[in-house]
Amino acid sequence: MNINGRPWRTIGLEEGGASVWVIDQTLLPHRFETRSLTSLEAAADAITTMVVRGAPLIGVTGAYGLMLALQVDPSDGSLEAAFERLNATRPTAVNLRWALERVRQRVAPLPEAERAAAARQEAGAIAEEDVAMCAAIGEHGLELFRTLAAARPAERQGQPLNVLTHCNAGWLATVDWGTALAPIYKAHRAGLPIHVWVDETRPRNQGASLTAFELGREGVPHTVIVDNAGGHLMQHGQVDAVIVGTDRTTRRGDVCNKIGTYLKALAAHDNGVPFYVALPASTIDWTLDDGVAEIPIEARSAREVTHIQGLLSPDQIGAVQLTPEDSTGFNPAFDVTPARLVTALITERGVAAASEAGLRGLYGR
Repeated sequence: MNINGRPWRTIGLEEGGASVWVIDQTLLPHRFETRSLTSLEAAADAITTMVVRGAPLIGVTGAYGLMLALQVDPSDGSLEAAFERLNATRPTAVNLRWALERVRQRVAPLPEAERAAAARQEAGAIAEEDVAMCAAIGEHGLELFRTLAAARPAERQGQPLNVLTHCNAGWLATVDWGTALAPIYKAHRAGLPIHVWVDETRPRNQGASLTAFELGREGVPHTVIVDNAGGHLMQHGQVDAVIVGTDRTTRRGDVCNKIGTYLKALAAHDNGVPFYVALPASTIDWTLDDGVAEIPIEARSAREVTHIQGLLSPDQIGAVQLTPEDSTGFNPAFDVTPARLVTALITERGVAAASEAGLRGLYGR
């Protein structure tokens, strides 16, 4: 992505390779700053507090977190302790465990003196693969968008394709390109007229703050809407497709994404609007079958519900309370959309039906 004329990714090694920089997403869209991660605890805290977020980016950050731990203590005990510490930071997104296991398997057989360098190399490889997978997702999604645009009535030919998205599954949720937003960026750069309805995505407002920020910097036409407006727009023919990301996908095609996604899928199903989910292979949990019953749903702080963050003054970001002082809040961070409501899964290998047969057709057994 280009920010103020400069190309950026969301994470990278600092000069010398012994530490990592990340974009501090808690300050967006009001301030664009990076933060240095120099230790295991710094990496774990960045994931927990959502300085970094989005399943693919969490995985890459976790991989570099193991590197940071092994630079201090490359022993077996340190490796296992760091693995458990990082894996506990966000329980829902499967990419985190996947990336941690990949680094652990790479370094465990090696002499201790070689482990930190091997972890750095493996984390870098995971990051580069994520960029390539997201770019491929974008290409496959672009073809779907072209087909949808061509199939519209004659009077709508040439008008922008109206796409609704929930939460942030763009560049900021990955290393680059994004998942759900990658097809949108590809379409915009290919000259296909496109307009995005951006759900605000309460309670943390990743749509209003992060997705809108990304789309604005790329020059993609977009409109921020309250979460409850999507169904109304679909009823009135103002949404051509819905596309979202996923933090964990079961082998039969159930998808777990930011809370509120299930309601969008129900509205899309009721109104005959295609509902697409974009994901890399690292987000598929082949060990799970029933997403509703088996995926652990993270419950975050009630303060995210009772308060809202924004720009208090030109140079001050802060929170204000929305609720009465004595009201409690409940904050499940994700919900599960059953495969029956998903029109198709868009992966780096192509488009598949949301079913075990569909996924196996792309990834084999």
